[in-house]
Amino acid sequence: MENEEIYDVYAQEQSELMVGKLMRKTYLWMTFGLVITALTALYVAGNKSMLMAIFSSSTTYFILIIAELLLVGFLAARIHKLSLPVATLMFVAYSALNGATLSILLLHYAPEVIATTFFITAGTFGAMSLVGFVVKRDLSAGGKFLMVCLFGLIIATVVNMFMHSSGLSMVISYVGVVVFAGLTAYDTQKLRLMFEEAGSEMTEDNQKLALLGSLTLYLDFINLFLFLLRIFGGGNDD
Repeated sequence: MENEEIYDVYAQEQSELMVGKLMRKTYLWMTFGLVITALTALYVAGNKSMLMAIFSSSTTYFILIIAELLLVGFLAARIHKLSLPVATLMFVAYSALNGATLSILLLHYAPEVIATTFFITAGTFGAMSLVGFVVKRDLSAGGKFLMVCLFGLIIATVVNMFMHSSGLSMVISYVGVVVFAGLTAYDTQKLRLMFEEAGSEMTEDNQKLALLGSLTLYLDFINLFLFLLRIFGGGNDD
């Protein structure tokens, strides 16, 4: 009986160590993706020919957007069947594509606004991710509600593309901040629980789980940043 208790304690310790390792990998990959996005955006924003190639034609821009959606959808759906190097390259490619399409923001908003928004986003994301990691209460019900709100946000955004209402745009931005702050906590808790079931070996499958988690948190961070940028930028994107 005593041996069983010792084994249970050991197994629990090993599980906690693996959760820590996988969470660190997740945040490192997420940070790596954000760095690639930022560097790509800076490069494209400083290259007039690339800016013209991407933004002078709505067709080219929408092709890139569609490519992003297809890439992230394929990666999320098929990551378990891909090798880790291929999945990592796809994550890098998505981060770079996202940087190219977001590069216009560097010309649209003042540098101090972008910098301030980034630090506020980082602080908000970090706080909500910490909440999701340490809180014991099950956040799945709240996560489902936030997903419903996300679909509502998408519909409202599409409608406002035709209405061009600055008031509705600001409401969407504030709701978007709440939704993605909440999703950050929910997704972090979901990852922690998933990693707890991953065993004690750093297998390729576990590393792919961490990569998929980094993609999820990367998307939470980017969307939180974009909604906050609209708020602190005074609706300059209208």
